Amino acid sequence: MVKIRLKRLGNKFNPIYKVVAADARAPRDGRFIEVLGHYNPTSKDLKLEKELILKWLNIGAVPTDTVKRLLKKESIWKEFSESKK
Repeated sequence: MVKIRLKRLGNKFNPIYKVVAADARAPRDGRFIEVLGHYNPTSKDLKLEKELILKWLNIGAVPTDTVKRLLKKESIWKEFSESKK
């Protein structure tokens, strides 16, 4: 199963995350299939590749709860839900 999740980067008290598509069995900071965006929680900087995320969601990738919340914030999840109907 493929999941869309966060990969942690950065220093001890300065996290930066990449939004990646990864196999569910891979470690959190380990192997991934494709980078779909990045998120910096300290500056609230969020950049997502909309087309790539929609491609992975249509294939059957499952986002984690945190990524799902970020997708709702950028209204990508709403667009995906409408396209499924």
